[in-house]
Amino acid sequence: MLKELCADCVLYDPLRGIAAKIAENEDNARPAAGELLDFAAEYGLSGNIWHAYIAYLVATDENAFSLACERRGMPTGSICEIAVSDMDAVIALFDADISRFFGKFAETVKDYSCVYSGRRSRAEAGAKISELAAAMDAARSAGARAVLDAVADWYRRHGVGEYALYRAFRLTSRSGSTEIEMQHITDTETKKLSDLVGYESQKQQLLDNTLAFLEGRSANNVLLYGDGGTGKSSSIKALMCEYADRGLRVIEVFKHQFTSISALIAAIKDRNYRFIIYLDDLSFEEFEIEYKYFKAIIEGGIECRPSNVLIYATSNRRHLIKETFSDRNDMRTDSDEVHRSDTLAEKLSLVARFGLTIFYPSPGQEEYLNIVRELAARDGIAMSDDELCRRALQWQMRGSGKSGRTARQFVDSLAGEEN
Repeated sequence: MLKELCADCVLYDPLRGIAAKIAENEDNARPAAGELLDFAAEYGLSGNIWHAYIAYLVATDENAFSLACERRGMPTGSICEIAVSDMDAVIALFDADISRFFGKFAETVKDYSCVYSGRRSRAEAGAKISELAAAMDAARSAGARAVLDAVADWYRRHGVGEYALYRAFRLTSRSGSTEIEMQHITDTETKKLSDLVGYESQKQQLLDNTLAFLEGRSANNVLLYGDGGTGKSSSIKALMCEYADRGLRVIEVFKHQFTSISALIAAIKDRNYRFIIYLDDLSFEEFEIEYKYFKAIIEGGIECRPSNVLIYATSNRRHLIKETFSDRNDMRTDSDEVHRSDTLAEKLSLVARFGLTIFYPSPGQEEYLNIVRELAARDGIAMSDDELCRRALQWQMRGSGKSGRTARQFVDSLAGEEN
């Protein structure tokens, strides 16, 4: 009966598959239970993990109904009636005799307890799955339509697919590929902008632009440039942490993947999220020509940039492309090129495609020491100010100079001494 009911699912293909496995009952209770326990451990789930697994299938299945709910809320018309029918299958799976599938492990599956010690972002994803499972469980006594309302409300608030569960992704497609492949990143930053010491003006510029983006107002692509260790990348990661619950998603792309960015933008432009394409430590050597393609992607191609996509890049170089003094000389005798200044202008035009450029300079000595003082106070380091400053200056002389990163490394070393 269960297999026949789920076989009628039109939108939710995964429900058909799991029902068929239960019906087959090919002496697979032990591996099936093991797979479900691995699923529970991965997402830090407790309670009825069978219900949670069904909720996970519903949460991550991108179909015509779920995507419509993500974009504009509950749709109307025939698709709703089809979705109601599929929710009958959900109720049947919730009520199924899973002892046929899990054997003696069935009771454990219904009331599973687990102390989770894994990655924080996986736990966040697990909390969303548990939220949907509880909403579906509470609504099923009122029928399939009530379950559908609960599911549609979850889609409206969180979205659907991996974008609903995670905040950060990495493009894994190979260069030139037309197929977009992404991997979610489970170990992400927990710091907010307020946790980053110093650079208040820079952080405010970045925040103002990002809030305008999230609110649907005009916003710019951003280049954060300056010396290493000054907090450029950390500022972007902090935004991701702070505004993920408002639909901000970050996708990291590497330079060798630039030819895949157009396909990436096409894949995300109709989703109800705000995407930042994140390019870390961006620069080009003189012989690299990817910057020409990148210029068209940022601004200059025929297709308009979608309103839900921005590019945020960090670089140690102001103009991104390596320059030489010979670039400025139109009279070079060792080159056949007549107008070298035109080549220079072409190179410099790349940075002009970023509407907002924010400079992160290395701190002076007093600012560096203020960063050290603040970090030490936050970490509860008990040391006189004179001793702290003396050792901080010694540390930066042995290390990579004065920067926020150097200050952080120094304070971490003090914390290690105390432990």
